[in-house]
Amino acid sequence: MQRVTLSSVSDLFALPYDEVIDVRSPGEFAEDHVPGAVNLPSLDNDERARVGTVYVQESRFLARRMGAALVAKNAARHLETYLADKPADYRPLVYCWRGGMRSNSIAMIYGQIGWRVGVVEGGWRSWRRLVQQALYEAPCPAPILVLDGNTGTAKTAILHKVAALGGQVIDLEGLARHRGSLFGLVPGDTQPAQKGFESALAVALARMDPTRPVLVEAESNRIGALRIPPALWQAMQAAPRIEIDAPVEARATWLTRAYADITADPAELQRRIAALQPFQSRETIAEWQGMAEQADFAPLAARLMEEHYDPRYARTKLRQDKPAIASFHAETLDDAAQQGLAQQITDYLR
Repeated sequence: MQRVTLSSVSDLFALPYDEVIDVRSPGEFAEDHVPGAVNLPSLDNDERARVGTVYVQESRFLARRMGAALVAKNAARHLETYLADKPADYRPLVYCWRGGMRSNSIAMIYGQIGWRVGVVEGGWRSWRRLVQQALYEAPCPAPILVLDGNTGTAKTAILHKVAALGGQVIDLEGLARHRGSLFGLVPGDTQPAQKGFESALAVALARMDPTRPVLVEAESNRIGALRIPPALWQAMQAAPRIEIDAPVEARATWLTRAYADITADPAELQRRIAALQPFQSRETIAEWQGMAEQADFAPLAARLMEEHYDPRYARTKLRQDKPAIASFHAETLDDAAQQGLAQQITDYLR
């Protein structure tokens, strides 16, 4: 068993291990984990709570004995299922909450099999400190360029196409699992926890070439319920801005396509329109809800943009006193037009 000390987020990429295994409970894993790690819990949520109760209310010895039995049982199950086909030269890197009993116990079992096992020194807590240093204390490691444009200009789709053409991009909305605005959460989906979002973002930033610009979509400092951490948000505020421009009709057509999952659910669409009541009059909300009932989705999208989103976006911090350094226009926003815009932007980045 080898103790592995991480000194930066990027250290993770250079380690000679086949897989990272998080042996914490599913609840701990759901809140945050090393991106790419697989969860093979040594104790499930209920077992961890039971052991903790015995530890506090009865004795340390009884808790350890109970925990050892449960860890052995769970380790056996993982060896018979997920790990059953791993070869003799398999090299797992294991961590728990603080690099203590859970990870050491699992690593000892794996080591007895013959696998070359590493244990992260300090466990998840040491990983979390590195993420906080990267996003709250250190400056952004690469130059940022902001991709702006009013609602409906297909910025996220174009961002993905720029990435496919070789541009450096970070999809903040993808990491946050939210498309921005009150309409942004996919029905039935949930956003990650703030810590999980930050871990994914820290890894994405660490993978960037610091000599090339990184394109990110213009956002407020929040994406749904999640906050953009200070290092990146400050870089975005100071970054040059390029923008996409398209007619309202083209934008409305794109929005009806991009948000088809919401327009397909009349009750959900009505609920999201109603959430705009703090910003619009009752009469306007009633008109928009009537258009939704009649399935007039493109005209509804145009009204929402012209009367709500465009005026609000014009006042965002990323636009104040900072004109765009380049603008890219398209009359339509179909796939071919998006590809053309992505190519222009990629050429500009070079």
